[in-house]
Amino acid sequence: MVANLTTPLIGIVATIAIGRLGDPTQLGGVAVSSVIFDCLFWLFAFLRMGTIAFTAQALGAGETQEISALLLRGLVVAGLTGAVLIALQIPLSALLMGAMGGSEGVTRTARIYFSIRIWSAPLAFANYVVLGWLIGQARARLALAVQIAINLINVAATVVLVLVAHAGIAGAAMAAVIAEAAGLALGVLIAWRLLRGKPGISRATLFDRTKLMRMVTVNRDIMIRTAALIAAFLFFTAQGARAGDVILAANAVLNNFLMISAFFLDGLANAAEQLCGRAYGARDRSAFSGAVRLVMLWGSGFALVVIAVFVLTGPSLIDAMTTSTDVRQAARDMLWFVALSPILAVFAFAYDGIFVGATWARDMRNLMVLSLLIFFAAWFSLKSFGNAGLWGAMLVFYAARGGLQARRYPALLRASFQE
Repeated sequence: MVANLTTPLIGIVATIAIGRLGDPTQLGGVAVSSVIFDCLFWLFAFLRMGTIAFTAQALGAGETQEISALLLRGLVVAGLTGAVLIALQIPLSALLMGAMGGSEGVTRTARIYFSIRIWSAPLAFANYVVLGWLIGQARARLALAVQIAINLINVAATVVLVLVAHAGIAGAAMAAVIAEAAGLALGVLIAWRLLRGKPGISRATLFDRTKLMRMVTVNRDIMIRTAALIAAFLFFTAQGARAGDVILAANAVLNNFLMISAFFLDGLANAAEQLCGRAYGARDRSAFSGAVRLVMLWGSGFALVVIAVFVLTGPSLIDAMTTSTDVRQAARDMLWFVALSPILAVFAFAYDGIFVGATWARDMRNLMVLSLLIFFAAWFSLKSFGNAGLWGAMLVFYAARGGLQARRYPALLRASFQE
């Protein structure tokens, strides 16, 4: 959970640094581009989730050679995927900026950020693989060390480039690239030491057709599921952008709260992926069910803690993120929606981890698509309430995700452990 909590800091630090300049246009630009990269990179989160699940299952089944193969397979896919995004950066930028619907000034600054940070794609994806591989083996402290290194370097580079060197939004983007590169170097070094410098796998094992096809199928379903999730958040941001720069900036500030909550509670999903994946690989129903109960219990407790933190410190955190009076007031008006979100979101995140750990990816995909349709229906019903209706629809989305997965879980458990 602590490792996950550091993940959204790249966007948050950029928001704070640019926000201190007092220009809503630049703040809106970094808000749009940060959301784009959160969503664009998030689309390939299967590199982390799939690696956690497969590594944990291999660990539970005692397949030590497969653990090494999973790291190398993942790094190859990460490098190729990142290279494709770099090659397609011009049409991608045009498509995504047009979809966001920001003002001319916001779009112009967002394009600057995009053109620089896109070069971090192969690095970020490789970091997903390394972190997933470490978490899959229950080496959470090492994963935490890598995440902390990435974000400390990002904080330092952002402060130097934005506030000292006055590089503006370009400096914030360069800081993100530098941080991802440094994190990957550290992660590869850790993996090399764990493998004692010798992965020890044959070419036949690395490219085993059966395992590759299973990986492709599971990752495909996770990617479609993630695309549906991203569609909801992109739609949310685009509707805020169409409401004007002040609402866009206010929602961007509150989105940082949402991301903190999401990544913190999603740490439970990572734990569920590892624990449930290992029990699934060992075909141990008792351990699987026990992990599910623990994740739900601890998740509920932590959700209440996050709610208390948001209620008590929310206004002060808003003031720290922006100096604009209008943006501060607009953000305070919507703060209670953010404060309510953790108690609904925690069940969605927990079941995500359970489903990934057991590689119930097809059901996960289908239920997410249905949740997206429910989100759109809720927004259509509430859109007359403006920004409040938009936030209300987001709460409905969280509730639908967790509720639908909870309903499906018993049947999947019985089918997976019939013996």
